[in-house]
Amino acid sequence: MEMKELTLEKFEEASEIVEKVTQETKLIFSEYFSSLSGNKVYFKPENMQRTGAYKVRGAYYKISQLSDQEKEKGLITASAGNHAQGVAYAARLAGVKATVVMPVTTPLIKVNRTKSLGADVVLSGNVFDEACAHAYELAEEHGYTFVHPFNDLQIATGQGSIAMEIIKELPYILVPVGGGGLCTGVSTLAKLLNPKVKVIAVEPAGAACLKASLEAGKVVSVPAINTIADGTAVQTPGDKLFPYLQANVDEVITIEDSELTLSFLDMAENHKMIVENSGLLTVAALKHLDFKGKKVVSVLSGGNMDVLTMATVVQNGLILRDRIFTVSVMLPDKPGQLADVSALIAKLQGNVIKLDHNVFANVNRSAGVLLTITMETFGTEHKKQILQALEDAGYAPSAERTSRIYM
Repeated sequence: MEMKELTLEKFEEASEIVEKVTQETKLIFSEYFSSLSGNKVYFKPENMQRTGAYKVRGAYYKISQLSDQEKEKGLITASAGNHAQGVAYAARLAGVKATVVMPVTTPLIKVNRTKSLGADVVLSGNVFDEACAHAYELAEEHGYTFVHPFNDLQIATGQGSIAMEIIKELPYILVPVGGGGLCTGVSTLAKLLNPKVKVIAVEPAGAACLKASLEAGKVVSVPAINTIADGTAVQTPGDKLFPYLQANVDEVITIEDSELTLSFLDMAENHKMIVENSGLLTVAALKHLDFKGKKVVSVLSGGNMDVLTMATVVQNGLILRDRIFTVSVMLPDKPGQLADVSALIAKLQGNVIKLDHNVFANVNRSAGVLLTITMETFGTEHKKQILQALEDAGYAPSAERTSRIYM
């Protein structure tokens, strides 16, 4: 396949067009992550973009290139959320009707925001690929113009405008990847502007379709998807994009869900920013870099996350960091025992947030009752101190699995 469609002239045109409707997202230097990774880390905060993600760039540029006849038919697309909002917003600005097919598992906040931007929403399928198949069926049935969320070179050109804004100074760019639209645009333009730039694609380990395709030397599908990064939960990269990804991506890093959970905490506590799980891929990847002392930019692709998901992620992150843990001890069934354990924990500055005093744990109550305590700590070392103190006091503590703290 000849790669002649993504040219510097097209990227320059797209940058000028999308500039009319996008929020300026200046780079943010991160002292915390720079210290953590040994590099000079900057964030490109597309989570602060209009509609909450970078997707409006490609959507608006794509619609600007459609003919009047194509627009009059009405638009249809499929999306897990961010592209949906980008298309809805861009279509409203262009005065075009838009229909969006979203998986039934899409977070409510993304569904409601898409509707509020004027699009008709159809819920179908459990994953993006199933929703996309239904969108193609509706396009055929009603004659709509289909706007693919990533497997479209004009979409990729619009997404690439991000690189135009960051490329001048930064030699390493980390880009989230699902279907590949953002990564294609950014990597292709980056290499056109500066061939020495290194572009690292980052995808969920539970949906690593680009890694599998690059290793196979052709587009392949992963058999199943299992990731909390719903915006990049794609089984197959775009076949129109793959030649560009082969040519311009220097490395692929895969990230486990647990790493995204911890990255959410890091961003919230150190930068006071809400970044959705797909956008956190490039934050988590900073710990995987095999070089030091370089300038690196992590593209934060979006910030559309509902509060229930936030609560779950925060809870799991605190548990993974040992800032919340659960311990059980057997106590003699006599007055004052609960007070003694509480006093010991308080002396070490543990903060009890839940407890269960079960006198029916043993058939013989005189042999002991079970006390299960969930508490907040300062981290792993603090947890170890509390467990050791309980051990030294003769309580024989047993660490338990923590669950359902805030929900």
